[in-house]
Amino acid sequence: MANILMIEDDAQFASLLTDYLARYNLKVTNFTDPFLGLSAGMEKYDLLILDLTLPGIDGLEVCREVVAKYDIPIIISSARSDLSDKVIGLQIGADDYLPKPYDPQEMYARIISLLRRYKKIQDTDPSSTTAHIVLNEEKDSIAIKGEVLDLTPAEYVVMRLLVKHIGSTVSKEQILYDSDIFEYGSDSSLSVILSRLRKKLGGDISIKTVRGVGYKLLPLS
Repeated sequence: MANILMIEDDAQFASLLTDYLARYNLKVTNFTDPFLGLSAGMEKYDLLILDLTLPGIDGLEVCREVVAKYDIPIIISSARSDLSDKVIGLQIGADDYLPKPYDPQEMYARIISLLRRYKKIQDTDPSSTTAHIVLNEEKDSIAIKGEVLDLTPAEYVVMRLLVKHIGSTVSKEQILYDSDIFEYGSDSSLSVILSRLRKKLGGDISIKTVRGVGYKLLPLS
């Protein structure tokens, strides 16, 4: 689960976005007071969603301070339509700028894309073990009960993400945005890959479809 810090003085808007992102295992902590947000312990969070129109301080000043002190991806979320705000925000270090109003799904997609890019830079652990499943990213391999699965590159990408979030629901959008393999792909290609994975997994472990949300890799008993 990714931990997201939001600094947004519109409590109702923040609540709606928080509830939406929670469906995809993204935990949002919002501060309507920007000064409290700045002192919340930025290192505990994976990403910052920042409004520009804030009480007591301009959001661009908050952005400058965060960029100067912390290494955290920043998405500016603002109703201010002035092009100069967007240009300045990106110039001083924000990673993305999403003007309001927007569909929460678009914010979700941008969050996943941004976290993926940062993860490629920061993730140095080539392997991880979960129950009887061993993921070795250095060798691009996944083994179940000691048997390495025979996977295509696309199957490996999907399975890798499910293993990393084993027991939690991973959205279709998260899978599609997690790898360049699906940059020009479609829902149908993902369905084919999931079908092939289910056959290869047999009875050892299963991929459950969570209707309207995504997919979940069920741990071995």
